[in-house]
Amino acid sequence: MQNRWTAWILTVAVALSLSPALWAQTSARPEVARNTPDLSGIWIQSPGRLQGRFSAEDAPLQPWALEVYKANRQGVTNPGQSGLNGMDPEMYCLPEGVPRVYTMPPPFELVQVPGRIYMFFQSLQNPVPRYIYTDGRGHPEGYPTTAMGHSVGHWDGDTLVVDTVALDEVTWIDDAGTPHSEALHVVERFRRVDHNTLEIEFRFEDPKAFTKPWTAKKVYKLTPDWQYIPGFACEDRFKTDFEQKSLRDKKDWIEFRK
Repeated sequence: MQNRWTAWILTVAVALSLSPALWAQTSARPEVARNTPDLSGIWIQSPGRLQGRFSAEDAPLQPWALEVYKANRQGVTNPGQSGLNGMDPEMYCLPEGVPRVYTMPPPFELVQVPGRIYMFFQSLQNPVPRYIYTDGRGHPEGYPTTAMGHSVGHWDGDTLVVDTVALDEVTWIDDAGTPHSEALHVVERFRRVDHNTLEIEFRFEDPKAFTKPWTAKKVYKLTPDWQYIPGFACEDRFKTDFEQKSLRDKKDWIEFRK
């Protein structure tokens, strides 16, 4: 996991060194529905000791889930430290998924248009967009489980309420390694506290993995000078490994022929 954070720091350094013109964020946005707050923007998690978790306290886990959690964190005593790389699905080229994407260090972009909200998460693995339908539809029957699940939203005053189901149980809840089942149900409440602050309240329900529902809250800050950088893909890591191996093999072959 340390490698991922190092890669992220290097990415930020390179990005900030680019021309200011690249970072110019357009003010043109798709029209949003009237009488609803515009949540559009690029948001980054506020600094804190427990960025990789939703709470300093462990989730109320069922016995089987607690054993999985212990295995994911075997030997890790610092609550702010990530789970083991060898147990982390992200290290096997799988997307972080909902809700873990909210505990990652890179920013995300939220684009609000009539009837739909798009979320783009910058990831060091496989970036997967998220679609939140706000046109009144419900969850379809038999929707397959995926990393992002199926999300529908509605407005409660100035708060966007998002309901998500059909989440793939292979993902983690957070960077700490908290597991869940396919029965996970996540409710998010988005509220733009002020122009520069986005607050998201979470409610997690999973009767198969949790002994009771639990809640959390995270705060994100607007970062208008940040330019979303698409193109990170897990395959890039394997490509680098392949290229390095190829060069090493080539060198070994040359030495062998001497």
